[in-house]
Amino acid sequence: MLNIIAGQLAPTTLSTFTVDYLVVAGGGGGGAYGGGGGAGGLRCTVTATGGGGALESSLTLLKATNYTVTVGGGGTGGIYNSVRLGTNGGNSIFNTITSAGGGGGSNFVGGSADVRGAAGGSGGGAGATDSNDGTGPRTGGAASPSGQGFAGGDTFGNLAGGCAGAGGGGAGVVGGSAITTRTPGNGGNGVATSITGSSVTYGGGGAGGNNTGGVGGTGGGGGTEVAGDVNTGGGGGSTNSASTGKSGGSGIIILRYPDTQTISFGAGVTGTESAASGGYKRATITAATAGTVSWS
Repeated sequence: MLNIIAGQLAPTTLSTFTVDYLVVAGGGGGGAYGGGGGAGGLRCTVTATGGGGALESSLTLLKATNYTVTVGGGGTGGIYNSVRLGTNGGNSIFNTITSAGGGGGSNFVGGSADVRGAAGGSGGGAGATDSNDGTGPRTGGAASPSGQGFAGGDTFGNLAGGCAGAGGGGAGVVGGSAITTRTPGNGGNGVATSITGSSVTYGGGGAGGNNTGGVGGTGGGGGTEVAGDVNTGGGGGSTNSASTGKSGGSGIIILRYPDTQTISFGAGVTGTESAASGGYKRATITAATAGTVSWS
């Protein structure tokens, strides 16, 4: 669009503003009698980000322009002695920022070859092993891409009586490895951010399983036999029985911007906008599939 100024044509400029963000993907599903699910990848511009890296850079956006948002769902749990991994969580997306879904935890599969946890924003934990089954150690899934979380924990092979399952990686810490027959690895802890004005932790890994309870990582990670918390990106816990692993928690997107701006949520986007505080408003988006947001 063009404006006429003093008899001349001049381009219209849309005002810009800066947005800080927290983008957390869905957590991976836990394995059955095996490894915990990895936390969803976490990218943030305030306080801390996932994977131990430097803070992300804020975005400069335009008013009256649509920006894509997707909140990743949690992965489903693996099935004992059948499906070899829990499924990965879904990616979360805000404009150009994508956080990768957490890796699924590995299942117990008796007598099988090495099965590692799945790679993801944070990696899934390695599965439990048979007694002296000849497979050697099983490794946790890698954090991939790097800079969003940590790898899942490992388990020992050829251990008399077998070995329990390992914990899924968290956004802030590697998943706990399992080194004994009965004690599973705990989920890796998540990352705390103050983007809302208060410190809240997201992205905890799920606990491994095998007869005794493991602890989920801080930030929504599921303990043994417990699903990851909704809208935290927490990994799902594994199980202590021949059943199905627990689901990961869904992700979340939180946006912080100047209080002179007002956000609009497009069709299919579930979100709320806070009152102005400290010069900012915050939008919390808890569900969206290829939806859009804009500001005025």
